[in-house]
Amino acid sequence: MTEVSSLTGRLLVATPALADPNFERAVVLLLDHDEEGSLGVVLNRPTPVDVGDILEGWADLAGEPGVVFQGGPVSLDSALGVAVVPGGASGDGAPLGWRRVHGAIGLVDLEAPPELLAPAVGALRIFAGYAGWGPGQLEDELGEGAWYVVESEPGDVSCPAPERLWREVLRRQRGDLAMVATYPNDPSLN
Repeated sequence: MTEVSSLTGRLLVATPALADPNFERAVVLLLDHDEEGSLGVVLNRPTPVDVGDILEGWADLAGEPGVVFQGGPVSLDSALGVAVVPGGASGDGAPLGWRRVHGAIGLVDLEAPPELLAPAVGALRIFAGYAGWGPGQLEDELGEGAWYVVESEPGDVSCPAPERLWREVLRRQRGDLAMVATYPNDPSLN
């Protein structure tokens, strides 16, 4: 088996050619990527469900729009919390109930009391479900040109206008990739 270079903490941005409706114009934050597979959450799929409706204690920490996001097509009945802790504390400096993934971005233990994290959290998103790939599956999709891989920024997790995130992430790239942000929603109308 070939060695897998970790993409943990990076973004997968769906190319316009990706036809899977689960991932059309999706921006996925990879939370884990190794030889055993990959796991991430779709950052730009808000649902109409308020965080307070399912996780009342976490509602005050959730950033705008304050709703649960569909993290992906897998395990929609489970919840994941992703939070940004300014400064990206690690080790003894990390708040209880938060595990660093990359930089200032980390996973939240939703079983922990929210008040433990409240003073440290800069932004929080709650996701129903996740996106997952088995060993080598994501690498195959990358080889087929289904995804662009770009650096994440802490603000991506809490973008207040998730419907614009796909274009915004592409627009901040250099070179030809920035031009993809202008790709029309329906190219047949051109």
